[in-house]
Amino acid sequence: MDSHKISLLFNTIKHLRPKQIGYRLFYVVRNRFYKKSYAKTLNKEIKPLDWKNSFYYPVSYGGEKTFSFINLVYTFEGEIDWNHHNFGKLWIYNLNYFDFLNQEHFKVKEGLSLINDYIKKESVLKDGKEPYPISLRGINWIKFLLKNNIVDRDINQVLYNHYQILVNNIEYHLLGNHLLENGFSLFFGAYYFKDEVLYNKATKILAAELKEQVLDDGAHFELSPMYHQIVLHHILDCIQLAELNMWKQDNLLLSLKDTASKMLSWLKAITFNGGTIPMVNDSAYGIAPISKQLFEYAEKIGIHWDSAKLSDSGYRMFKLKTYELFVDMGDVGPTYQPGHVHSDTFSFELQVNKKPLIVDPGISTYEKNAKRQLERETASHNTVQIGSQEQTQVWGGFRVAKRAKIINFKEDGNFVEATHNGYQNKGILHTRKFIVKDDRIVINDSLSKETDEAQIAFFHLHPNVKNIKIGKNEIELCDEHIRMLFSDNLIKIEKEAYEYALGFNKTTQAQKIIVFFKTTLETRIHI
Repeated sequence: MDSHKISLLFNTIKHLRPKQIGYRLFYVVRNRFYKKSYAKTLNKEIKPLDWKNSFYYPVSYGGEKTFSFINLVYTFEGEIDWNHHNFGKLWIYNLNYFDFLNQEHFKVKEGLSLINDYIKKESVLKDGKEPYPISLRGINWIKFLLKNNIVDRDINQVLYNHYQILVNNIEYHLLGNHLLENGFSLFFGAYYFKDEVLYNKATKILAAELKEQVLDDGAHFELSPMYHQIVLHHILDCIQLAELNMWKQDNLLLSLKDTASKMLSWLKAITFNGGTIPMVNDSAYGIAPISKQLFEYAEKIGIHWDSAKLSDSGYRMFKLKTYELFVDMGDVGPTYQPGHVHSDTFSFELQVNKKPLIVDPGISTYEKNAKRQLERETASHNTVQIGSQEQTQVWGGFRVAKRAKIINFKEDGNFVEATHNGYQNKGILHTRKFIVKDDRIVINDSLSKETDEAQIAFFHLHPNVKNIKIGKNEIELCDEHIRMLFSDNLIKIEKEAYEYALGFNKTTQAQKIIVFFKTTLETRIHI
């Protein structure tokens, strides 16, 4: 192993918690040398609970064994292969989630047929028996059974067995949103089976992890607005389940409500007026419930929220009359689980009159390939890069080694300024300041010392921005009537095509502006 690889591994592993390392080793040793059957006879009568649909999931099953996930459609000829791996890990995970049970106009008979087919092949399931898909599938099966008032002994037995697998394989080695999803699902399983063991485990996980994973300003600590929406959705589901079926009288329900209120406040603050979220870190269209759905769901079940003041998430949103500016001035987080992190310190998004102008390119894949690597790198974000060095070392699909850290932060009503040390090995600090005015935005970039390497500022334009004129020190976006003026000390301006993600496995070509400069750069965006 070369020294670079050793350095990457060391700077990745050193941030892990002992619990993660311990459980990873424990599961490897146990699963290799001690094969345990988690089958456990269900000796109790299951009585249906109350459930109301919050909203329908996107259509992912078209009938006739045709499934569509992450913009990839496949029809099974003959038997359904629940281990089908032609489209990668995320597609097979989605197949095993069973979200389609809760899509609109889904026939009960068809749902039961698919569940029973799954049960028939239970002994050969692979990815579907991992804790994360068990967690999501458990919730989806329970919702489907409840809303259709179905009591089926065979289904309940397999569902119960899968919960035994889950409760004995909690994802403590990963933590983060995976552990929360385990907790949400155990909560559903506990209510459905009236099971004290599942409930105690769910309570322990949710009480600890909601406190850990929801920041003071209401953000989910993985700092992906998409995952924030996913987590919030399941919190609202747990609240509704508990309130419709009064089984336990403890403090967990109150904690869920308080957390939901905080997360709704944060989501409201960072959702653009047009309804979309910033695509920072691992965020993609078409995966999570949109903000409007979540706000409406919360109102239906009586959850209220106030205006949020963005703080420890490091995100800021300026909403003026004609434009909205979202900026990322925060640290990589969480330090021990940065799998969804990008090298995007000081990146920003700009919408004018509810239309995206300068955008985060988003993500189109979770496969560990060159495309995912590119989509996480500095050059794919609206920030500054020195030479070919990354601000934050993203690698291996979901790994992060050395990472940029905010070492100075200032803000007032109309500006925010910070410094990061992502280039400290070069002896350079990068400071960026955003100043917002009614008719313009001023961005000041300053490097702490000169270097012979190229200093590059990137500006990714939305695919709808077509008519672009480049001058000596300015850019004109003709159709949008927007001008970007740069200080005279720039070296050159270039335009380059890039792939903008419309969702997983779906991209379109757009243009990005590349500005080469020396030490300092002032950018004025006139709106």
